[in-house]
Amino acid sequence: MTLPLELFIGLRYTRAKRRNHFISFISMTSMLGIILGVWALITVMSIMNGFHKDLRDRILFVISHITISDFDGYLDDWQSVSNQISSHPQVQAQAPFVLGQGMITKGVRVTGALIRGIDADQERAVSEVLNHIVEGDPDALQSGSFGIILGKNLARSLGVGLGEKVTVVAPNGKVTPAGLLPRLKRFTVIGLFEINMYEYDSGIALIHIDDAAKLLSLGDKVTGLRLKLNDVEQARRFRIEISRQLNDEFRVRDWTMEHANFFRALEIEKRVVFIVLLLIIAVAAFNIVSTLVMIVTDKQADVAILMTLGMSPASIMKVFMIQGSIIGVIGILLGGVFGVITSLNVETIIPALENFFDTELFPLDVYVISDFPADMRWADVTRVIFAALSMSFLATIYPAWRASKVQPAEALRYE
Repeated sequence: MTLPLELFIGLRYTRAKRRNHFISFISMTSMLGIILGVWALITVMSIMNGFHKDLRDRILFVISHITISDFDGYLDDWQSVSNQISSHPQVQAQAPFVLGQGMITKGVRVTGALIRGIDADQERAVSEVLNHIVEGDPDALQSGSFGIILGKNLARSLGVGLGEKVTVVAPNGKVTPAGLLPRLKRFTVIGLFEINMYEYDSGIALIHIDDAAKLLSLGDKVTGLRLKLNDVEQARRFRIEISRQLNDEFRVRDWTMEHANFFRALEIEKRVVFIVLLLIIAVAAFNIVSTLVMIVTDKQADVAILMTLGMSPASIMKVFMIQGSIIGVIGILLGGVFGVITSLNVETIIPALENFFDTELFPLDVYVISDFPADMRWADVTRVIFAALSMSFLATIYPAWRASKVQPAEALRYE
């Protein structure tokens, strides 16, 4: 198969043993820089995706995909609202809930907490929090029993365990002849949950929805409905659809609105890391410029001979652009392969490194997540490779243009 002349010469220059070993060294350095840059960028992006996914999943253990409430904060006839949205094809499950803030006391220890009233059977359908009970039995959470399930850190701060009594102080008091008195109720600790997120493990208490309604004097009202969707990634779009289905008479919020600043910060962090690590590839691409400039200087006589044989300046440019692009392409392909392999096996590689160096990179008592959950996405791999290819190609333009401007008479004068 006959290759185009420019491609043939470019490949021959790449394979040929150079007289100048320093140029070969710069070429290998450029290729190594691109390999390391692409490798690091794909690996770090995959690890960050895994961290974000793990954090999102832990948040979704507690919060719902979509929450429906009235504009005054409570739903009077939540059953009719439930019937209206049950026909939506994306609604997988729903559960009413009561939410309020209060204080929990045990002796002289007092701490604030978010009191959530739930029905255990319905709650399992919309969240995972009851699947993370580490002590006790969530089925003991029955109406009228006044049992309470605490986050493990919350129980530790109160110094309580299973079977012990705590006092819950509701924010709305009751008026008596003696004045306004706080509403108090004794609860028995029947369970402890742990999600390994300090915000939830130290700030949430679960009680039965009927007990919560009595504590907060709501009667038959609830705070709202929690919905679980078939596709959590489409929560924003389905929120709009459900709101329209309810004629915009209720407040409908999705999970991205509950922690909007947090998820926005994670996305900005990912973009910044991408740009910073991309600079590694940019530095390697600049090395391609210096490599090709030295090669053009070294090959001036060859270029002059080719031009006297009739090769056009455009063809000369293509020769050196091909040669420089080969350095970039080889580095990008090797870096991409190493990056994909590392990303797919990072959960095995990191523990092996921890055992080898006898250290813990992310201690559980300091960080929310102690392991390295990787989530490699081919869209990120494609974006990294495209960016690296673009920079490698752009780096060849100036040296190739200089080669096309070589004057044959000047170059061959002293040959």
